[in-house]
Order: sequence, then C-alpha cells, then structure tokens
Amino acid sequence: MTAGIDTPDRRGRTGLDQHGRGLTGNPRVRIREVELLSSDWYVLRKTTFDYQHSDGHWSREQRETYDRGDGATILLHNTDRRTVLLTRQFRLPAYVNGHPDGMLLETAAGLLDGDSPEEAIRREAAEETGHTVGTVEHVFDVYMSPGSVTERLHFFAAPYDAADTPAGTGGIAAEGEDITIVELPFTEALDRIRNGVIADAKTIMLLQWAALEGPFAQRG
Repeated sequence: MTAGIDTPDRRGRTGLDQHGRGLTGNPRVRIREVELLSSDWYVLRKTTFDYQHSDGHWSREQRETYDRGDGATILLHNTDRRTVLLTRQFRLPAYVNGHPDGMLLETAAGLLDGDSPEEAIRREAAEETGHTVGTVEHVFDVYMSPGSVTERLHFFAAPYDAADTPAGTGGIAAEGEDITIVELPFTEALDRIRNGVIADAKTIMLLQWAALEGPFAQRG
C-alpha cells in the first residue's frame, strides 16, 4: 500500500499515479507509465511515454513533472496616482539560486486550492495586501515553466484605493507568511525591472502588460 496511490497521503489524495494516463489530444504521444516519486505536499511524478518525431520515428522518453496545482496573480494599480501595489517576501528557491537575500518584489499571488481563478485571486489579494478588490480584469493564462512544472498561472489586474492600503505586513502568519506591502510609482517599478531589483517573472509580465496594453499604456 502506497500513500497517494491506494491509500490517502497527508492531503487525503489517492490515485496520483493516474495523472495523464487517459490523454488522447496528441496522437504523437502515448503515455506508458506514471510513477509517483513524492506526494509530501505537492506531487512529483516520473512519466514514461512514446513520442513520434517530425520525421515519423518513435522514441521512448521519460520526464519528471512537479505538480503544485494552478495559481493566480494580480496587478493592483491606481491610475490617478500612477502607482502599483506589490508585495515583498522571502523566497527560499530564489535565495539558494543566487538571489542576494531572497526577498522578492512580486504581484500578489497564490494557488487556486479548489477555487475558481477569480475567487482565488480575490482571496489572495485580501490576504496579502488587505484589499477587497472590485471588478477584476482577466489578462492571460500562462504555463510558467512548462519543461518541468505543470502549473498554469491565471493573470489578473484591478484598481485599488490607496486610502484602503494597510500599513505593515500581510499574509497568514500560521502558514509562515511574512509579507510587506510595497507601493511604487509605476515608472519606478519599470526601472526596477531594468536594474534587476524586480526579478520575478509574473510581476515583470504584468508590469510590461500594464505599460503596453493595460492601465498605463499610452493611447494614440
């Protein structure tokens, strides 16, 4: 008996070795085996599949995939003040891979955890920044690291009222979150991309969208 396969793992999941077995959308891919490597909190699998190359020949391949669920992120903006609201928090993976202190400036974000993308981003915006957002704009959906991570991230934007911005920190302390709320002039946020201070992909994507097509785009 294996936790996560025929008995529940710590999150109550079973059948985690079945992921991807029934896919039929690509006739050039035949899933042969799915091996569960870990299901401590997120899920690591090794999948063996046959792949038909462009010249017609078949090869047997193996890939590991890391499944942490899908997520959502949001750019909070104030066009009157020409500012954006970001968060700063410690990210261990970035710290151990060369970031000077691991403290990343980011747009508010989190996993869906069973909610719809819009429900999830409203929840995360409230938890991380203290804002109850009104109408949200869906921007795009993106696979952030498709070579190894299954996550699809849903991008949103919404205005915020500066008068409602709380001081201090946000996040859920019981989950180890220690999040500082950071309000920046939009032009300064773009400068921080150029000088490498903002190094988080989702944040860069939303800021550049805001400059090219979103609330801070120059209308011709």
